[in-house]
Amino acid sequence: MKSKTVIVTGASGFIGSNLSLSLIDKGFDVHILSREASDLSILSRHEGNFTNHIYDGSIQKLKEVFEEVRPSYVFHLASLFLAKHDDSNISDLLESNIVFSTHLVEAMVSSNVKYLINTGTSWQHFNDSDYDPVNLYAATKQSFETILEFYLQTNEIKVITLKLFDTYGPKDPRKKILSLLNDYAKSGETLLMSPGEQMIDLVHIDDIIKAYELAYESIDLQAERHIQYGISSNRPLSLKDLVLVFEGVLGAKVRIDWGKREYREREVMVPWIKSAQLPGWKAEITLEEGLLHTFG
Repeated sequence: MKSKTVIVTGASGFIGSNLSLSLIDKGFDVHILSREASDLSILSRHEGNFTNHIYDGSIQKLKEVFEEVRPSYVFHLASLFLAKHDDSNISDLLESNIVFSTHLVEAMVSSNVKYLINTGTSWQHFNDSDYDPVNLYAATKQSFETILEFYLQTNEIKVITLKLFDTYGPKDPRKKILSLLNDYAKSGETLLMSPGEQMIDLVHIDDIIKAYELAYESIDLQAERHIQYGISSNRPLSLKDLVLVFEGVLGAKVRIDWGKREYREREVMVPWIKSAQLPGWKAEITLEEGLLHTFG
């Protein structure tokens, strides 16, 4: 019987909290790594059914946690996402996405923990390339994967990296495109947008959680040491088409002035389609169903 003692990072975030709640509901012994300032109120209804461990920035603290918990699997979702960086947040990006991630794997191998389900981003593949980071955030995700190769070559660990596209779902606190459309539909104000030809690939949170749980089920059986999968809806839409679907499903009208904003630097106009697919997984919730589930 597979061990259900797991460590989850990033549990204060939208995806990490949903994964943690799902694992708790399924009877896992869930241990969360968080920082002192992390807000875990989203998990309050399960207080007492998980254990929170504070990461103080030291590798020694992480090693102590792993020695105490002895997890069999680690779900690594913690990261700092910035669409565009500036001088003031470079160190934060490196600390969160590279230093902490490396501390995590070092603690894993010190306690002989063999299985890591890691989180990457489709933005590591600008213009459908094998590797071309859209931004510094994507570059830090790739940097950690490169560091992982050392641990893969020198230790008996296995890794699955799930590279996520855009995600959405109920109670999403992030100010993403769907929330923006919903806010402007309600207010009736005019939203200034780019020309709208960039491609967006949206996957509902329930499908995302199923991907992580399927990775848990399959990682110990995989022959390769590290496999990367793109978690895509396989239905990318232009921003303009997304607005039409949003309006049609919800019976809403969003006043948009197209072309009043410039495209972002390195806007994703061509989606990443060369990704390997996680065996046994596909996005089951259509965008239409997901919009009704989220905003209906």
